[in-house]
Amino acid sequence: MLLTTLDVRADEFEAATGWAAKPEGMCKGDACVPVPGAVNAKGTIDVSSVAERLGMALVADEAAGAWALGPESGGQALTTAVVPEIELPDVDGNPFKLSAMHGRKVLLVAWASW
Repeated sequence: MLLTTLDVRADEFEAATGWAAKPEGMCKGDACVPVPGAVNAKGTIDVSSVAERLGMALVADEAAGAWALGPESGGQALTTAVVPEIELPDVDGNPFKLSAMHGRKVLLVAWASW
């Protein structure tokens, strides 16, 4: 979910994430998570408190005044974009270290036959 504010109407939040604000907390299907203060006095969702309680990654681009809200992760959210040193063979079989691409944007594509 892309956002320009961290106060979102409850119906917009539900449409984008599937999580509905109810008296017992934020609910999706049969699962409900208590989120005190999720809905503020204006009747909007406080995205930062909900994201923290539901394990949803929330990333800010302060220069653009925008946020990206990821799906719930069950506690396995990506907290950094720093990749450990990876060394793999290139197409010719020679060892290639990911750090050789330092300073450049890199897209890693993984595939498995199973």
